[in-house]
Amino acid sequence: MIYVGVTGWGDHDSLYTAGVAAKDKLQEYGAHFPSVEVDASFYAIQPTRNVEKWVASTPDSFRFIVKAYQGMTGHQRGEIPFDSKELMFTAFKESLMPYENAGKLAMVLFQFPPWFECKKENVDYLRWCKEQMGDTKVALEFRNQSWFQPAYHDRTLTFMEEEGWIHSICDEPQAGTGSIPTVLHPTDPDNTLVRLHGRNIHGWTKSVTGKDWREVRYLYDYNKEELLGWKKNLEKLTSSSQNVFMLFNNNSGGHAAGNAKQMIDLLGLEYTGLAPKQLDLF
Repeated sequence: MIYVGVTGWGDHDSLYTAGVAAKDKLQEYGAHFPSVEVDASFYAIQPTRNVEKWVASTPDSFRFIVKAYQGMTGHQRGEIPFDSKELMFTAFKESLMPYENAGKLAMVLFQFPPWFECKKENVDYLRWCKEQMGDTKVALEFRNQSWFQPAYHDRTLTFMEEEGWIHSICDEPQAGTGSIPTVLHPTDPDNTLVRLHGRNIHGWTKSVTGKDWREVRYLYDYNKEELLGWKKNLEKLTSSSQNVFMLFNNNSGGHAAGNAKQMIDLLGLEYTGLAPKQLDLF
């Protein structure tokens, strides 16, 4: 099955009825897409009450991809707000329980930063992360090109297969060391993750003049030809992986939800079990 969705649910205003409260957006989101990426978990390990509410706000068939906390992936500089990394992982795993109990956790995404390069100590850390996560399904996304350089390309994929990592395949600008190519190679027979970040090469780095780079990094609107290219890619991926989760992250300009809808139409998908759509009567 192909699950199409977007990253986060708060900023996609085109999906929602006018004046909808922030607390009610996820419930409306579930009328459009069968899955979503939880970004809030990257910035802080979420309290159980939040996760329980999200689980209760979505249909039974809905699936969450939960982004790993930034202290677990090395994004957070300085001291972590835990006495040890072991305790940090324990707290994060406890926050996943409502998803798991409801059968709604698709996977946890470990997205590593551009400075996480292919070297022995980082390979060892990946093994340690996998051990800490136990039986929880985990996806791995790199942002440093060294992992897919010719000398390491095949070994990186074999490592993910042997260690049980789901490959997070990216579509992103090719801007040197801090970006990775699209590698259409599932590493898990059950699940594959695809994340589309846009192709705005000028906004991908921090060197954008006169603008906050975070506001333009994902500023991109995929055209029909590009989406048709991904339709072909999905045909290849689904031949090797039972489920493919495709998430659009190109939302600096609000394009993610629209592109996701276009993708669903191009694939001819009709999801059952979505939440009923709200009627905008006024």
